[in-house]
Amino acid sequence: MRGSNYAPLWRLIIGRLGLASLLLILGLFIPQGWTGGNGSWLFGTLPVIIAVSLLSLIYAALLRFSALALRAQAAWQFALDAFLITWLVWATNGMSSPYTALYIVAISFAGAYLGARGALLMSVGCASLYTASMLALIYDLIPSNGATENARPIVNSIQIVGFNDIAILVVGLLAARFAERHSRSEEATHALAHLRALHQRIVESIRSGVVTTDLEGRIYTFNPAAEEITGYRANEVRGRDASFLFGDLREKIDLAVRAAKEGAHIQRYEADTETAEGFRLRLGYSISPLSDEAGETTGLVITFQDLTEVRALEENARRQDRLAAVGRVAAGIAHEIRNPLASMRGAIQVLRSTWNGDPAEAELMEIILRESDRLDRIITDFLAYARPRPVTLIETDLREPLRETFALLRHNPETRPDHSLEIIAPDQPVIALVDAEQLRQVFWNLARNALRAMPDGGRLSAELTPLEDGRVRITFTDTGCGMTPEQVEQLFEPFTSWAPGGTGLGLSIVYQIIRDHGGTINVYSREGRGTTVRIELPWRRGPEKSESA
Repeated sequence: MRGSNYAPLWRLIIGRLGLASLLLILGLFIPQGWTGGNGSWLFGTLPVIIAVSLLSLIYAALLRFSALALRAQAAWQFALDAFLITWLVWATNGMSSPYTALYIVAISFAGAYLGARGALLMSVGCASLYTASMLALIYDLIPSNGATENARPIVNSIQIVGFNDIAILVVGLLAARFAERHSRSEEATHALAHLRALHQRIVESIRSGVVTTDLEGRIYTFNPAAEEITGYRANEVRGRDASFLFGDLREKIDLAVRAAKEGAHIQRYEADTETAEGFRLRLGYSISPLSDEAGETTGLVITFQDLTEVRALEENARRQDRLAAVGRVAAGIAHEIRNPLASMRGAIQVLRSTWNGDPAEAELMEIILRESDRLDRIITDFLAYARPRPVTLIETDLREPLRETFALLRHNPETRPDHSLEIIAPDQPVIALVDAEQLRQVFWNLARNALRAMPDGGRLSAELTPLEDGRVRITFTDTGCGMTPEQVEQLFEPFTSWAPGGTGLGLSIVYQIIRDHGGTINVYSREGRGTTVRIELPWRRGPEKSESA
């Protein structure tokens, strides 16, 4: 019995009182001849019941206020029970008393509460008390109270006592055996529960996603890391086919089972999927068979990691290598193109100013001038991208360039009355070492792209959030048309534009400015659901309390 568990002793006290009450009721109806004469109920059963009631009050007080160990209290209670039963047997016709069976009840409960050793000691104690009291009756050492032991032959009486002693001891052995088995079973149950809890804690603490499925690929468990990576809750995906995350798994499951049987290396796979919010993920995963104790494959374990940022970093590195090589060559070419372009434009302007001929030819000259201006803008943007000016870092309150950008945006012709613009920023300054002019260019390009994605109106918000890891996050969120995963993947590639008249260099320049500041930029978009652009930059200090502006 555990020292901190009071409930079993309370049940023992209440149960003893209940049994005493039952004996009180039965004593009123049992014929006197069954329990001996001379008013045995009045002088035997009733005093025992009163004693049990008084002792129960004492037991309850000890349990409530005493510092005595609970196991010791239980042992004393059972010892007194043995004496009370012996008194009751003596007072109700001795060895012919029907209450001798109460020894069996007491021994059984002693085994349940005190274990195997307690059951054996209780049986020996009960047998000893019973034998001593009966022998005292047989040899007239104590008053008989109506018992008839002295009317029987001594040998016959001793045989009855011996038979009852054997019964009491056998009950003790059986109770001890049962208690021992129960203890082992309880230990095994506790060990299994502890093992399950340990297994659960291990699975929950693993930072990789862990999914278990049946052999058909239907999800059974989904650990917290899997929930965090995918955005799905375990109760939402339980019973679903895992292919909605990892694609078709049938062939891969067969390969995994075969590899496990042959002891071969488990293959790694990659899959593109979407989070519960619709953002694109790149998952790397492996499949392992789940076997039972007999070695039969009963299910599968799929472990996976989010490779989205890793693949983005790899792609960024490849992009920078390509752009560095292209930039060095193209910067010189751009200069060579710009010089003759300026000469051509000047010549056309002179011709147009003196031209009095066909209007159609004048229109063609206008087209040449307009397209030369567009080509000049492309060259200007390209030179800014290929040979950016050095970053000049000064302490800047990041709220200011954000507010200035939105102030200009509200007066921009592209902003419609049904466009809602909102800034969410802290109350106190967020000071960071940045190039304020270049940061304004970043904010302006992102805000204009967001407006162009909402031709029928919508909401654009910019949120400035200091983070605990020494960085600050600037998040632009629009409710526009969104982009396909392919468009998001190519978003920062130069000369990639889906807007009419765009050069495709604006976001490439944005990416380069953020990179030069030691920051990161990520885009999350879903077609028809809007776009979120998240920038993170190093910062010095800032509050966490926010306001809406």
